[in-house]
Amino acid sequence: MSLYTLSKLLYELNRSDEAKARFQADRESFTHEFALDDEERSAILEGDIGLLYVLGVNGQILMHFAALIGVEWADYLQQMRDGVTRYGPVRAGLYAMTTRSDEKVAGL
Repeated sequence: MSLYTLSKLLYELNRSDEAKARFQADRESFTHEFALDDEERSAILEGDIGLLYVLGVNGQILMHFAALIGVEWADYLQQMRDGVTRYGPVRAGLYAMTTRSDEKVAGL
């Protein structure tokens, strides 16, 4: 897995109208322009916001992708929560969870 590559794909979609058009025309081909593993590619193709969050995609990048695929704001937030429930703690990146789900986090 490469969080950088996954984030780069999403960044391109956020910044480039041409990338958006290619993605919307043929998502599968677009994803093959990036060195993604099967889990990452599936998450993009299925629009699995929860899995993308758990894989470590930054929320600022992810929220634009969610809007691109038609996910409403409240649903976007819930899908991230559901992702942690379904797939486990965030694995990498800024939001990586450093405690087990059964541990109390100081001050929270």
